[in-house]
Amino acid sequence: MIKNDQELQVALERIEYFRRQVANLRQLEKNPTNYRLSASGFLAKIDRMNLEVRDYLWLHPSEVANVAAAA
Repeated sequence: MIKNDQELQVALERIEYFRRQVANLRQLEKNPTNYRLSASGFLAKIDRMNLEVRDYLWLHPSEVANVAAAA
């Protein structure tokens, strides 16, 4: 779980890194099956991280401290 804005920034940077990896794979991999096998792990990670970002952004700043303290 993302606990503060610094962790949010790191998560967003990681999402962008994985997105670039998938974009690179799309250009390099000529076989669709191999592409899907290679990209699936990156895409799953992007999905999980996007959910964490969404959950963090859903909370008002006053709620973030309460959730972090309870965890």
